[in-house]
Amino acid sequence: MKDVSVADEVTRAAVELFAAQGYANTSVQQIVEAAGVTKGAMYHYFESKDDLLFAIYDRMLTLQQGRLEEITSRGGPVDEVLRAVCVDVIETSIDFLPEGTVFFRSLHMLSAPRQQEVTRRRRVYHDRFAALLEQGQAEGIYRTDIPQPVLIAHFFSDVHYLSHWYSPDGPEGKTLVAEQLTDLFLRSIRRTDATP
Repeated sequence: MKDVSVADEVTRAAVELFAAQGYANTSVQQIVEAAGVTKGAMYHYFESKDDLLFAIYDRMLTLQQGRLEEITSRGGPVDEVLRAVCVDVIETSIDFLPEGTVFFRSLHMLSAPRQQEVTRRRRVYHDRFAALLEQGQAEGIYRTDIPQPVLIAHFFSDVHYLSHWYSPDGPEGKTLVAEQLTDLFLRSIRRTDATP
């Protein structure tokens, strides 16, 4: 039976070190020392440092894709669904802030096949998000005078920038921040003649 605690401890240590000092500047020795395990124990679960880095991406991508599918499967008015999706991706990004830091700083460090896999899986999420925007545009809710890639980049730039300024110890809770950023985004893409 897999000893989840060893894999979790190694992953936790790697996330903290990668976020603090960068992937390239972190050695396997530093990871195992921080995790309190041997190299042999680490290599039982992760074949290489690249394997460990990819596991961080896999966890984030799997979590957010699963949440997206859960929200969209419930159905409802597109504006409510998109709002729920936006709030969720911000909240989960805050919940996994160190992972997010690693995610956006270290993608180019992954091996080429794994970079392609991350890009493919991010595209799946992106396309589902884009489909919600398209539906809202077709229903006359969202503006069509700005190219869709610009609208999407407008939202996700806020998500990608969270690790640069948000602090869990600050005065704003994650739900408040998620709702505020979502409100700003949805107001900016709404047609001025559409009913809120």
